[in-house]
Amino acid sequence: GFFTPHGKKTMLYIVIGAVAGLLFLLFTGEKSVSELTPGELAQHLLIGGFFGFFITNSPCARNKC
Repeated sequence: GFFTPHGKKTMLYIVIGAVAGLLFLLFTGEKSVSELTPGELAQHLLIGGFFGFFITNSPCARNKC
């Protein structure tokens, strides 16, 4: 569930990953914020969120490597 300690940690890492993906886009992209399309923003937020999810739910994160 979302309200278990692991669920809360997962949601936190998804948010952190999404913000990191957005920051990565802003710092490395050649476009300014006003030139970004909603699709580009969504793509980077989703990629970052996926990495956050993967970090907390990968087999290695659960000591099953």
